[in-house]
Amino acid sequence: MREALRGLTTRGRSFLAAAAAAGISAIILGERDLLRVAILLAALPLLAAAYVGRSRYKLACTRSLDPGRAPVGSSARVILRLQNMSRLPTGTLLLEDRLPYALGSRPRVVLERLGAHQASSVAYTVRADVRGRYPIGPLVIRLTDPFGLCELTRSFPSVDRLTVIPQVVTLPAVRLAGEYAGTGDSRARSVAVHGEDDAATREYRRGDDLRRVHWRSTARTGELMVRREEQPWESRATVVLDTRVYAHRGEGPTASFEWAVSAAASISMHLRAAGYKLRMVTGSGVDIDAAETTGEGVILDTLADVKLAQNGDISVLVEQVRRRSDGGLVIGIFGALTVPEAELLAQLRGNGATCIGFAIDSSTWVNLSPGERQESDREHSAAALALVHSGWRSVPVVHGSTLPALWPAAARGSSGFAWRAAMAETVSGVNR
Repeated sequence: MREALRGLTTRGRSFLAAAAAAGISAIILGERDLLRVAILLAALPLLAAAYVGRSRYKLACTRSLDPGRAPVGSSARVILRLQNMSRLPTGTLLLEDRLPYALGSRPRVVLERLGAHQASSVAYTVRADVRGRYPIGPLVIRLTDPFGLCELTRSFPSVDRLTVIPQVVTLPAVRLAGEYAGTGDSRARSVAVHGEDDAATREYRRGDDLRRVHWRSTARTGELMVRREEQPWESRATVVLDTRVYAHRGEGPTASFEWAVSAAASISMHLRAAGYKLRMVTGSGVDIDAAETTGEGVILDTLADVKLAQNGDISVLVEQVRRRSDGGLVIGIFGALTVPEAELLAQLRGNGATCIGFAIDSSTWVNLSPGERQESDREHSAAALALVHSGWRSVPVVHGSTLPALWPAAARGSSGFAWRAAMAETVSGVNR
């Protein structure tokens, strides 16, 4: 009852104040009718508090998110299902789900009544323009009487999380150099296509089935050889994301770093769909291998949380990539580079790796004076050419560029002349 009295609304407290004023006036004036009015005014909020305070509802709540992962700028639907587990009907219920500021204002829904063992569902929509993981809940229920004189708050402890992932765009199908680099028992991509005499073979190993012995190759080599009935071939690709804070510019969802994160997500999903065994490395220390079943979710969840690193260093990023590198395709999304940093990236060319770099000119994300613009363009051009001389295929990126339009350039050659022409074409297209 004490808790219920503390839950009196402004209306309920006003009734008590009016009752006190009427009672004092009745005593002073000697008016019995006014005293009856005072008693009635005082009884109403007290009865309402007793009614709400004695209500012992047994409520169950479940929350579902559709979808659980929502791209930046899209909406997600939150469905609340509330069930009355007791035999007593409920009064009016005011539902309020707690949300972070980035998802908008807190939704409020009124349920007039829930009968015994009755359930009801309500839904609302949230939208996030910034990627990340956002808690939804706990659900707060306000119990009130029919006159709105008393209100008590109850909350459910459960909290769900909505993951807002980067925008993933569809890329055109192009054939990339290095797409056949991989691991397996053979360095050849296609085997055993001309008949039994050309069957791929290897040396006999203890435990091999003798029915797999290839006698013609055994006679030719003088050693027991067996057929390779399966080729455990895996095309490998490593996506490298530059997270150095000073390499990116701009703010909010339109910053150059957000372009880079979206590009990393789009390229990763494109390569996974093409059958690549994918690895992702970021300058923030993330190094993950995408499994066949859960890889997509791991990559998108990782990119939903990735942040700029205050102490990022290209040399540390190169060392992290090289630590488990065994060739294949390397695709880097880099912010502003200096010439020495671009030259450091030459170390990733080992083991026959094919390296493709998206060189982001992050200075185009901000307004510069003509002199500053000229100096910035000169530095970016020098760094991008150094990247080309380091053996990388360099794709220039400026503000307004779209990844589907740039993706075919990743399959073309990248000589210094070709890079200058591509850069001029990109800049002129943006200026138009």
